Amino acid sequence: PLPAQEDVAVLQGRLQRMKVPGQVPPVPSGTGSDLRSRLERVRQLELRVRQRRAASGAGDTGAAPEGEIRTLTLSCPPRSEKPPAYQRFHSLAQDLPPGLTLPYKFRVLAEMFRSVDTITGMLFNRAETVTFAKVKQGVQDMMRRQFEEQHLGQIKAVYPSSYRLRQEKNVPTFGSGGKKSEYQLTLEPVLGEEEKVDGRPHLSASRLLERRREFHRNLVNIVREHHKAFLAALSPPMVVPEEKLTRWHPRFNVDEVPDISPAELPRPPQEDRLSTAQEVLSTARGMLSPKMEKALANLALRTAEASAGEPAPSKSPAPASTSTALRGVSQGLLERVSPPIPAQMWGWGLSPCPSHPLGALGVFVAEKKPALSMELLCARLADSCPEPVAPGEMEKHVRLFAELLPDWVGVHALRTDTYVKLDKEKDLGLVTERLNKAAKEAGAL
Repeated sequence: PLPAQEDVAVLQGRLQRMKVPGQVPPVPSGTGSDLRSRLERVRQLELRVRQRRAASGAGDTGAAPEGEIRTLTLSCPPRSEKPPAYQRFHSLAQDLPPGLTLPYKFRVLAEMFRSVDTITGMLFNRAETVTFAKVKQGVQDMMRRQFEEQHLGQIKAVYPSSYRLRQEKNVPTFGSGGKKSEYQLTLEPVLGEEEKVDGRPHLSASRLLERRREFHRNLVNIVREHHKAFLAALSPPMVVPEEKLTRWHPRFNVDEVPDISPAELPRPPQEDRLSTAQEVLSTARGMLSPKMEKALANLALRTAEASAGEPAPSKSPAPASTSTALRGVSQGLLERVSPPIPAQMWGWGLSPCPSHPLGALGVFVAEKKPALSMELLCARLADSCPEPVAPGEMEKHVRLFAELLPDWVGVHALRTDTYVKLDKEKDLGLVTERLNKAAKEAGAL
């Protein structure tokens, strides 16, 4: 036979020997002893694994001795509960060509970023302050998922230059539930100087697409880092240039990539409220003139002595100060129309302040409204007091009026605010008479 036919016959013989299951081709005589010992060790390990499988059944694969068989898995932090299968095997269920797919939680985060960007763009383009409360409600309506500050922190960690976050106060709430004086977390998209319309920054649709692609690239880069660490842990280690990486390693579990650590969000500043002269003196020491420091020190000393000594005798309630709407009316006429409230009224745990029927009526007349919010009414009544009174104390007066005179004062809770409605057609003489009668009954008890 020809030499070519001999080579074909040799190759066919080798192929037949390789097709026999469990049979390893013999080692050529020229191979070193090191390779022979390794092959023998592999045969022994394979035999031991088969024996353990046969002994424990098909479900138990057995465990090889430590250091002989290494199982390389992606290192993930321990979880309290196992995620569902549709999340753990999300990348395997995608009807897409093999490529750099993202974990399920990363795809959800990308969808959250798209929703946040859409809502922020609408509010920002119409010159409205973008608060986290507005964005949260909009994202939850779009995705039917919970959206918390943790997710916003993850978005900030993935794409740091996406938003400028601040804590601001005096932001109009428009019935969202918060108070205007409270600090709120605001978002402002970071745009370039060239992205302006009529001299004002504008978040266009093309810019939204660019930001979405940038966020997706950043997510892929995060998975690349975990994939690189996985390849470095293989035996032998593998190094694949990033520009040549087209798909993940078959043994790399994409859906087991750890969660993204959220970035730190700005917190509202801690405001120290000064309530006593001693606190003002200790805070502003060195900033005031010597005369002012001496006056504050004397006031703090007198306050400490008064609190340590016996309480001063109670004073009779001061007469009600005239409202701005009733200026020009003689004091005698006012006293005849609405005499002072008896001292028994102050025995009900209320501070002596002119929350008098005439004062309450004057506030409603000055505001020209049939109903006022409890906060506004208490503030107006507190301003008319000769001595400082807390708004909470003034609210007790108003609620006492509503309890004693339900047909004259009504307190109504609507949504997040409380409103007070007053019957301005009611005769003040009858109102005062009923209050005097209630005060006498309380004094008799």
